[in-house]
Amino acid sequence: MRILGIDPGIQITGYSILDCTGDNYKVVASGSIQTDKSKGMQGRLHEIFHDVMNLCKMYSPDSASIEEVFFFKNQKTIIPVVQARGVILAALQEMGVQSSEYTPLVIKQVITGHGRATKDEVRDMVKRFVEINKNTKLDDTVDAIAIAICHARNINTGIN
Repeated sequence: MRILGIDPGIQITGYSILDCTGDNYKVVASGSIQTDKSKGMQGRLHEIFHDVMNLCKMYSPDSASIEEVFFFKNQKTIIPVVQARGVILAALQEMGVQSSEYTPLVIKQVITGHGRATKDEVRDMVKRFVEINKNTKLDDTVDAIAIAICHARNINTGIN
């Protein structure tokens, strides 16, 4: 099974393509969609929409998993993130890719065993599941890999 994992954001959207066979996971591709501020909100959302569609065309995922907005500390960024999620979900629908959504709490629980894990704890556990490219520095990309692993484990074990 091939899973597209997505960590949505307006400035940076992390993504990963994960191949899964049982409990074996392999990162086929990972990276980020980094939008251009000069394009304005409409242009940035359009860029995310088309980049997600292109990822679907390039990698033909069987399903997708996306982080759900559960709680946000910064009220200024919640609306743009929700808008980014909307265009991502629309792109997935357009490409015929079924998606599942997971809260950060559930993702951390599945990956580390506890829902209050730090970014470093998530990164360390993701490295135990898959080999991460040494150039992968963005938290958004690591989070997208974690989201895909969470979905794979959910499919295999029924965790949710």
